Amino acid sequence: MNRFLKMFALAACAVMLVALAACSGGEKAEEKPAEKTEAAAPAEEAKPIKAGFVYVSPIGDAGYSYAHDQGRKAVAEMDGVETSFVESVMEGADSERVIRNMANDGFDIIFATSFGYMDPMKRVAKEFPDTAFMHCSGFKTAENMSNYFGRMYQARYLTGLVAGSMTKSNEIGYVAAFPIPEVIRGINAFTLGVKEVNPEAQVRVVWTKTWYDPALEKDAAVALLDKGCDVIAQHQDSPGPQEAAQERGVYSVGYNSDMSGFAPKAHLTAAIWNWAPLYTEAVQQVKDGNWKGNQSLWVGMDKGVVDIAPLGDMVPEDVKKMVEEKKAELAKGNDIVFVGPIKNQKGEVVLEEGKKADDGQLLGMNYFIEGVVGNTE
Repeated sequence: MNRFLKMFALAACAVMLVALAACSGGEKAEEKPAEKTEAAAPAEEAKPIKAGFVYVSPIGDAGYSYAHDQGRKAVAEMDGVETSFVESVMEGADSERVIRNMANDGFDIIFATSFGYMDPMKRVAKEFPDTAFMHCSGFKTAENMSNYFGRMYQARYLTGLVAGSMTKSNEIGYVAAFPIPEVIRGINAFTLGVKEVNPEAQVRVVWTKTWYDPALEKDAAVALLDKGCDVIAQHQDSPGPQEAAQERGVYSVGYNSDMSGFAPKAHLTAAIWNWAPLYTEAVQQVKDGNWKGNQSLWVGMDKGVVDIAPLGDMVPEDVKKMVEEKKAELAKGNDIVFVGPIKNQKGEVVLEEGKKADDGQLLGMNYFIEGVVGNTE
């Protein structure tokens, strides 16, 4: 019995020692807890900026929409930017639907590239205050909507110098789109260039009331050729007038882009757009968070947005030199185009000698100057 009690006592002591050891280990772990490491959360990828473009004509027209799309392609090459476009969108209700769809799809900035998109874009802009809207060639703005354009009249003036130097009949035809200030201003600037080098020449205007109708625009050029014009200029998107000139064996002046591929024997030069500098700057501003609405941007040859296509081989070297000198002046920011004295078709002075037209006069121009044959209706 005593032996049993002794063994029981020894076993109880052993159990107590194990328990004490366990308690001692737990207290030690509590005093110095194991360090825990957490895996770093993966960095959230920056959301790409989405830029949308709405075009009034096909991008394959080698004209206005083609030029805008070249600018879009420059935007698409920017880091962290995605672009999309819709072409051949009619002005009015259809354009409003397209612009609204882009806004609903989360586009950060939307460019509407035709005059008739102005009011539709402004209505949509009111519904999407966090989206940047930019309208080309218009005059209305909002807190989140700006307008932009280029001083294309500068390039028109240079092409007029070429046309006036090359005509033999002193009759130059101009196939024109719509009688709005933008187009009227371009015709007047072209005529100023023509008259500077050839005071005897005149510019005949035919309106088509179209932006893109190759067959109609070609027919309008034919009508001018039938009146004895030996140089054809244009303010439309198709190369139809260029083709008509080549078929008659006379010269032509293109628009929007270098159209020499359509009429290599006729094409003297063209007034062309380069939208890349303006588009990339606007998108970068959206990326940086400093884009502003209620702006009216009107930039010229000094910013590289407007230019002329290379002069054709048929243009004499002395004419090329003269045009390059005038272009250099414009590239410096010296706007030498609308400087008085300038008279309208009635012979009335609209700009006094030595006076330079201000932007208000240019943007609201609704009259033809001396040397233009046609009306503004």
